[in-house]
Amino acid sequence: MADGGGAEAAEWAAGGSEGDEELESEDSSGGDEEEEEEKENEAEIQRLEEQLSINAFDYNCHLDLIKLLHQEGELVRLRRARQKMNELFPLTEELWLDWLKDEIRVASENSEREKIYELFERAVKDYICPEVWLEFAQYSIGGIGQEGGIEKVRSVFERALTAVGLHVTKGSAIWEAFREFENAILSTLQPPAGGVLSSEKQPALTAQLEKIHTLFRRQLGIPLMDMETTFTEYEEWSEEPVPEAVVKNYQKALQQMEKYKPYEEALLTAEAPKLAEYQAYIDFETKVGDPARIQLIYERALAENCLVPDLWARYTQYLDRQLKVKDLVLSAHERAVRNCPWTVKLWNQYLLALERHHVEHARVSETFEKALNAGFIQATDYVEIWQAYLDYLRRRVDFTKDSSKELEELRSAFAQAVEYLKQEVEERFSESGDPSCSIMQTWARIEARLCHNMQKARELWDSIMTKGNAKYANMWLEYYNLERAHGDTLHCRKALHRAVQCTSDYPEHVCDVLLTLERIEGTLEDWDAAVQKTESRLARVNEQRLKAAEKEAAGTEQRKQTRAEKRAAKKAKKPKAGDKRKANTQGDWDQQEEAKQPTKRRKGGGSGGGDVVAEKEVPEEEEEVEDMETEAGLFGRGGSAKAEAEATEGGPSRWKDLPRVVHNSEKDNVTVFVSNLSYSLAEPGPTLRALFSACGEVAEVRPIFSNKGSFRGYGYVEFKEETAAREALKMDRQDLNGRLMFVSPCVDKTKQPGFKVFKYSTALEKHKLFIAGLPFSYTKEELEELCKAHGTVKEVRLVTNRAGRSKGMAYVEFENEAQASQAVLKMDGLAVNDYVIKVAISNPPARKQPEAAERAPQPPRQSYGARGKGRTQLAMVPRALQRQSNPPAKAENGTAQNPPTAAALAEPKKMSNADFARLLLNK
Repeated sequence: MADGGGAEAAEWAAGGSEGDEELESEDSSGGDEEEEEEKENEAEIQRLEEQLSINAFDYNCHLDLIKLLHQEGELVRLRRARQKMNELFPLTEELWLDWLKDEIRVASENSEREKIYELFERAVKDYICPEVWLEFAQYSIGGIGQEGGIEKVRSVFERALTAVGLHVTKGSAIWEAFREFENAILSTLQPPAGGVLSSEKQPALTAQLEKIHTLFRRQLGIPLMDMETTFTEYEEWSEEPVPEAVVKNYQKALQQMEKYKPYEEALLTAEAPKLAEYQAYIDFETKVGDPARIQLIYERALAENCLVPDLWARYTQYLDRQLKVKDLVLSAHERAVRNCPWTVKLWNQYLLALERHHVEHARVSETFEKALNAGFIQATDYVEIWQAYLDYLRRRVDFTKDSSKELEELRSAFAQAVEYLKQEVEERFSESGDPSCSIMQTWARIEARLCHNMQKARELWDSIMTKGNAKYANMWLEYYNLERAHGDTLHCRKALHRAVQCTSDYPEHVCDVLLTLERIEGTLEDWDAAVQKTESRLARVNEQRLKAAEKEAAGTEQRKQTRAEKRAAKKAKKPKAGDKRKANTQGDWDQQEEAKQPTKRRKGGGSGGGDVVAEKEVPEEEEEVEDMETEAGLFGRGGSAKAEAEATEGGPSRWKDLPRVVHNSEKDNVTVFVSNLSYSLAEPGPTLRALFSACGEVAEVRPIFSNKGSFRGYGYVEFKEETAAREALKMDRQDLNGRLMFVSPCVDKTKQPGFKVFKYSTALEKHKLFIAGLPFSYTKEELEELCKAHGTVKEVRLVTNRAGRSKGMAYVEFENEAQASQAVLKMDGLAVNDYVIKVAISNPPARKQPEAAERAPQPPRQSYGARGKGRTQLAMVPRALQRQSNPPAKAENGTAQNPPTAAALAEPKKMSNADFARLLLNK
């Protein structure tokens, strides 16, 4: 037994030692993991700190750093990180509450209480947040034992009521906390049960009771949620009946509350950012006209949408125009530019507000310097902020004095602005943002009109012209008008002579101004010199334009010849009609023809005969506008569903027997145009009918076919009701058999030639990015995942060709401008699958709109019958009639009286068959 027991003890000891070793190994491995994690976190902290040293305005980077430091428990570094972020940005309610709780937790001595108070004061200035005010009031109660502690608590509560006491849903919490505090003081004044109140304490008790009565009455006069409970509580607490005046105020507040409820319920049910709901609430409060409530609803909206510049702009504008309280106005402006430092409009309004309230010059200059370092996303923004500051400096100058400190400062600022735009802005954006030199123009006008220094103004205009503006007539005329008003005739004449020589956009206008000047003030010699100079210049201009027109005409002719050669080559490849083929070979050839998907149709091509119909636009990413061919009935517009099925089964021979239908524009409102469909789409009629039935009852589907019976890739879907047609437009760019289906309104372009379908904005969108250089295989989901790291992505749109394949470009829409600007800084030049991408704020170039005067009239289309234009229908126009209809007039003394226009030289006038017939009949 002893031996057995010793063996068991030994075995237990061995097992115990093994267990200890396992625990030790687990502890060591756990320690290693924690140590490795700490190293990784420290490396990430250093990376974030380095990133902030490069770009201090990276909001997300600040958040990540604070989160990591809080996780590591680095209190000193965490405090420093929060301080740096708060210097640049207002902190949200959550960030402030976390910071305050951390500081309160470590504060041990009363001496540190003042620092906490200072921190609270900073917190309540950033946003109006009920939770922060409630925390402030409750913390102040902890210092009630200090000298003046009770009065300080009451002061904090009164400030909280002023700030958020009107908050419909959260204001009652402040009122209740204040009453609880006063009730606690009341309990210290009341005698114990069965005791008698001394005469010395009676006045204090009466005053305290009155304080609580007053709080109840004040609260019951304000529309707040759950008012009924407060009224019931007052009735139970008060020993006397509620006064009639209080009841009336309470009932009035209840009625007001009924008006506020729909807006509050809309905010409760809406999803962020709730901008539409808040705007409706603001509009309602503005109509009511209570300044305190208007201010509060703006503050509530801004607390949830602090990065929306337009909201800040509307708020500060309201304060500037209505309240005009200096501290309130300037505080709002300061918070606006701290929340949205990239918005130049807010900085401009801030500078104006500072000047409006007569703030010292040093603070205005300091604010301007902050604006320059705010990191605007456009070069033109820097021009705007400089203009605003220079306007401010100009208004400080007393121009009745020949020289002053303010005038010298103004001139120095103008020089700095020109140099800043040339060096700093041009280096960053590859442009100065001020191509027309508007700042230098303003400087020149001030020197000429206010300082009477035309010599300096001329020097400035000379510098303006050397910056690439000498070719523009409007720039010369601006300078001429300045000379006319403040200079002399000699310099006016010199300016116009230089303008005639240099202007390339509107030389005729400059020549007219010069001749007008000489007609009024010039001598005969001046007149002769002006006429000779203008005639010489205009002759050269006309010669250059003529050469340009000839070059354009030659290019047009070359393009026509190239297209004709391509058509001839394509026609030569087609098998001749007499060739014998086996049935299966012919079938294969037909399938190959149907499988071909041309990316762009030739303008004016026929679809197989029939009457002329309106042209339709095919919307697509490249915005190519195709002229629709004549719509043959081939079961075209009049075909029924039964005809669709029969025609599909019957083969090409059946198409010739079907009627042709003319376009009925009266049904355009219930019809949609469907294009970019696959040419090999089996049974397009039934397919489209089944697809669009989800939008509403389909009256008719009319796919378009060629003479050979092959589907042309587009058609029309007619509905019973207009609402169904509008619903069908939402199916635009859906995938159908591997191709993007385009769905657009059915519009007669002969009646609406300017109609375009393009669903995306073509203006500057600061919250949207344009990304180029992406791998062609990169998916929408992959791009969204890449962009998520820099903000909330609302939409990702890949740019595709007609076949639905990516073109390596995309548009990414973020929630706000701040996130988009951060994404530009971090993603531009990033390598993605060995592709280096380019990222910029979305700002598509302006589309060129052809002027009506430049559009040549198009000859009317012609119908060729059911079989189309035959190969033997040749143009029987004699060569003599193919010459120009208006030959140039004979020269007189070597000069043509009516020189031919560029359009006449470019291309002879085309004649229709009807014109040719009239000529023959007249003869």
